[in-house]
Amino acid sequence: MVSYKELGLVNTREMFAKAIKGRLCHPGIQLQQHGADAGHHLGFAWRLRRRSSSRFRRAHANTPTRRCCATWHRAPSSMPRSWAKTFPSACTSTTATRSNCVKSCIDMGFSSVMIDGSHLPYDENVALTKQVVDYAHQFDVTVEGELGVLAGVEDEVSAEHHTYTDPADVIDFVSKTGVDSLAISIGTSHGANKFKPEQCTRNAEGILVPPELRFDILAEIEKKLPGFPIVLHGASSVPQEYVKIINTHGGALKDAVGIPEEQLRRAAKSAVCKINIDSDGRLAMTAAIRKIFVDQPAEFDPRKYLGPARDELKKLYMHKCESVLGSAGQA
Repeated sequence: MVSYKELGLVNTREMFAKAIKGRLCHPGIQLQQHGADAGHHLGFAWRLRRRSSSRFRRAHANTPTRRCCATWHRAPSSMPRSWAKTFPSACTSTTATRSNCVKSCIDMGFSSVMIDGSHLPYDENVALTKQVVDYAHQFDVTVEGELGVLAGVEDEVSAEHHTYTDPADVIDFVSKTGVDSLAISIGTSHGANKFKPEQCTRNAEGILVPPELRFDILAEIEKKLPGFPIVLHGASSVPQEYVKIINTHGGALKDAVGIPEEQLRRAAKSAVCKINIDSDGRLAMTAAIRKIFVDQPAEFDPRKYLGPARDELKKLYMHKCESVLGSAGQA
């Protein structure tokens, strides 16, 4: 077993406590290259002097547990230790639905884990989450549970419609499971098409304007759980400049729309201390690569398109930390 503390990592407990006190929010950044991008992520964390919360995604959700966890297992040890010790970094497994997969991640050095039983009946969600918490807390690993269902697809979990978190359940859920943070559903969803056109209005330019998040539910949960860390999944903004580049360079993203940044700024001032961002990073990299493929069709050197794609990714995340979430300069 590998301890995350030996790798210079931290769990999310202190990080989230400081976020709530300072009324700021950390980005839950999805690293798509199974650890290969950890150096890039910590690099821009250094430039921003902020704490870092990285998430790693399973490679193949339907493969046997040991194989599906293999790429996760390599991730913590691939992170530069000197940087991780200088800038507090949590290495978090992305949403999992099986306790054995989460346990494997803990055994290989992850400092924080997410378990999603939101698709299960309430009592089964409680039981699954508590099982993970009981194991994780033996090693001082923090656990993020989930209550309420997000629409869209993430790894093994998919839902056609979202189900808002019921504030009446949160005290019972947290007390029975012992989770360290709670992901809630207030209208966010996974993917680049977070809302159907009929759910939105259109502005003067014909761009879809999504409905507002249910901040009333968030406020009620804050009253029930004062000072408790809240997390939002599926909170990418789907920048329209990237959508436009993709669509004018061979893509076909129809009616792609996300969560407006002004709403994320509002959430970041509340008990929401981590906002997960995935689709925006995919869009940034895809836009940069598509543009080079179309504008420079003779280019075949991966360094010439992956380099600019990573630069665009860093530019996006620096914008999120500096201008949206307020986490820049908070290391």
